[in-house]
Amino acid sequence: MSRATQPITILMADDDADDRLLTQDAMRDARVLNELRFVEDGEELMDYLYRRSRYAEPSSAPRPRLILLDLNMPKKDGREALQEMKADPDLRRIPVVVLTTSKAEEDIFRSYDLGASSFITKPVTFEALVELMKAMGQYWIEFVELPS
Repeated sequence: MSRATQPITILMADDDADDRLLTQDAMRDARVLNELRFVEDGEELMDYLYRRSRYAEPSSAPRPRLILLDLNMPKKDGREALQEMKADPDLRRIPVVVLTTSKAEEDIFRSYDLGASSFITKPVTFEALVELMKAMGQYWIEFVELPS
């Protein structure tokens, strides 16, 4: 199996159940055949990454090679989680794609300042989401060399 076809774990942090389901369906339709796992807020994201609480067992929290991060979540929002991840030497190399409904310039600048790899506004239609997942899968899984 070549590196380009080896599946990776993608972790999506998003509090919206519909967005999680649509992303999962879009990845399947785009034939991005990687393991997609979900957390619902920034605190759960950090528990997953640090293998705390219900993620204490390593098999319940395989290390993600890519994180899709919503900004507006309860408990700990995406900005706070991003700042915490990028301040940690063990987590900072994981690419984080901010995938959010925001188009605010302040959110774009702040996300990049905090270390986001990309900032993408969520597409409005399912077809556009499928195209985005296809492009992201091709870029992040086939082209980019990710740290292991």
